[in-house]
Amino acid sequence: MPQKTISFNKVKIDDLVQIVNIDEQDGREIFQEWFGYDYLLSEEDMFFLENMIDKYGRFVTDFSEEELKIKYLAPILNRVDYYFGDVKDWYERPLKAKINGVWLKGTTDFMVAKGISEPRRPYFFIQEFKKARGGAADPKSHLLAEMLVAIALTQTDIMRGAYIIGRNWIFVMLKRESNGTRYPYFLSKQFDSLEIEHLKQIYVNLQAVKYLYCN
Repeated sequence: MPQKTISFNKVKIDDLVQIVNIDEQDGREIFQEWFGYDYLLSEEDMFFLENMIDKYGRFVTDFSEEELKIKYLAPILNRVDYYFGDVKDWYERPLKAKINGVWLKGTTDFMVAKGISEPRRPYFFIQEFKKARGGAADPKSHLLAEMLVAIALTQTDIMRGAYIIGRNWIFVMLKRESNGTRYPYFLSKQFDSLEIEHLKQIYVNLQAVKYLYCN
């Protein structure tokens, strides 16, 4: 009998509910440590972030997926610089795990993970690099599937990520509770990356991943 397999790019929240006890919880206070990280933005950081909005702000919502990734997201991620020690940023890498008899698998857009030639221990994911109009219908479920796989592979109890639709970012935390029988997840407020105060907070949040959680 063939084993059931679900791809990240086709998964829906209803699919995940059939595999594990996963549900959204209201608890934005859970992000306080993460978002409250004391990272001091330098003058160079501020110039960079303001320049990103000035240069690309008019075009972000009309970018193709690749244009959004290369022109607007990659410069920000490269400036954060997740390349240190044996931790790196990885793009377009396969990931899979069998969870309660079902294979979840696919290719990740972006993850921060420990590894030398291939990712071994994931810490953080970003999904989807999609433009605001069109593209993937359910980036949240795609991200949650990746995070479930990462928890299964690393046997950790918490995973962090974010999904992006055009100019908007939402950060996500997924927890494993009750010895793996329950998986609550939490969504942050929406951050508009074309508003400078929001972009500053996005940048701080990304730096916090590097300094607080990649260990």
